[in-house]
Amino acid sequence: MSIDLTTGNGIATVTINRPERMNAMDHEHYRLLSEAWIQVRDDPSIRVAIVTGAGDRAFTAGADIKSFVGHPAELSETWLTQRDPLLNRGLEVWKPIIAAVNGYCLGGGMTLLMATDIRVAADHATFSFTEVKRGVIAANGGTQRIMAQLPHVIAMEMLLTGGTIDAPTAARWGLINAMVPMDRLMDTAIGYASRITENAPLAVQASKELALRSRDMDLATGLRAEQLTNRLLQFSEDAREGVSAFREKRPAQFQGR
Repeated sequence: MSIDLTTGNGIATVTINRPERMNAMDHEHYRLLSEAWIQVRDDPSIRVAIVTGAGDRAFTAGADIKSFVGHPAELSETWLTQRDPLLNRGLEVWKPIIAAVNGYCLGGGMTLLMATDIRVAADHATFSFTEVKRGVIAANGGTQRIMAQLPHVIAMEMLLTGGTIDAPTAARWGLINAMVPMDRLMDTAIGYASRITENAPLAVQASKELALRSRDMDLATGLRAEQLTNRLLQFSEDAREGVSAFREKRPAQFQGR
């Protein structure tokens, strides 16, 4: 039972490793997952991360209900908003995150999924917000991100009924990028990650931040933010390397500087 993090070739793989509980997470697993995201954020050798679940049954069922419902935390913890921050609960990780969904994606698994940038699912994967069936809500961003990522009526159906959609339906509505057989899942996710690592890290991170922040900016402010960011990046070593590689007709060797 753990949160495993492995790295290589600029790619970090975060695996929720609790298959006997459908990779559901209790307090300790959420704490370990927070530590993994902070390492992804802060380690300059990591350019992109993949998150998946152990086994072939579940990506994650989210919170382990037995650990949370009926065991309320102290009221004072309501204001510890920066303790054990998560990707889907406000932690800013501008490196791209790819989800490899290997089975059930339920409850908190959905809120985690919606905080990722690129999503690949095995063809047997299913998706649902089950919280309303347990008397709670899809917290950690569930009610906040879904309206921007799915059509209104689909989002509301999922939130209010707790119903399930399969991988073909998720692909049709744009919740995932690709649906593949289970034996191709990680290769497909790594393929996306490898393509990203070929690009300039600073430009990739800036692109992600600008795109996400655009939701909270008017167009004029967003265009100005783009202009200033691009002006800054033009002075980077990577920008000079990109121009040199183009002129010399060779692959660029970006260093993130």
